[in-house]
Amino acid sequence: MTVAVPERHGEVTSAPNEGDHMVKNITIFTTNTCGYCQMVKKYLGAKGMTYEEVNLDEHPHRQAEALQMSGAMTVPVTVVTKTDDSQEIIVGYNLAKLAPAVA
Repeated sequence: MTVAVPERHGEVTSAPNEGDHMVKNITIFTTNTCGYCQMVKKYLGAKGMTYEEVNLDEHPHRQAEALQMSGAMTVPVTVVTKTDDSQEIIVGYNLAKLAPAVA
């Protein structure tokens, strides 16, 4: 059973079931001109999920971090961190991977 809890920056709006590895936080690496980045943000917003956005045009010193995590020179790179601190990296707008990662 999922129970609503107050929404805070970087956290989902539901409490985890005992034994589940729920989402602790989500970070999206984006750029100003990335259409797929907007789609990821819109999808997460529609799901009521909060996230941290790292705009690489505004924070170019974080590009190496995004590349190291994803192995790709593209955005969006979505990093879903679970409550057990495991991470799932989704490159691009890939709902087949994003949807179950944030479920």
